[in-house]
Amino acid sequence: MRVARPVKALPQPLCDYCGARAQLARFGDVPYPYREDHGPLWICTSCQAWIGVHPRSKHNTPLGRLANAALRDAKSGLHDALEPLAEAKARRDRVTIFEARARAVRWVATELGFEPVPPGLHAFSLDQCEQALRYVGAWKVHRHSG
Repeated sequence: MRVARPVKALPQPLCDYCGARAQLARFGDVPYPYREDHGPLWICTSCQAWIGVHPRSKHNTPLGRLANAALRDAKSGLHDALEPLAEAKARRDRVTIFEARARAVRWVATELGFEPVPPGLHAFSLDQCEQALRYVGAWKVHRHSG
């Protein structure tokens, strides 16, 4: 009889807002907020905080922390602010848009002294998103004024 390596337990994140365990939801489940093509989410049904799952993850690894509406809006705004910079970098340096986005997130996190540097936009807190939005906005104004 062959003995295989043990299967890791499902990473069931805790809600940062209420401490409840998040539930994995897919299209068709009652709490699922997106269209069919979005993919699975970890969701806290009591707080309506959620986070997506890494693509192709066999263990449904969450992308980052669960986000309430305010944090989702802030992350969306920061993504929108960084996207033109990432697109320009992808064209200029001939890197993929994914690498360009990752570099943009690392750049702003490093410039603002976030320790440890969050692995991606999904790991930013609301305060970090707001700081990053102000920084990127000021950087764009300064860049275009000179």
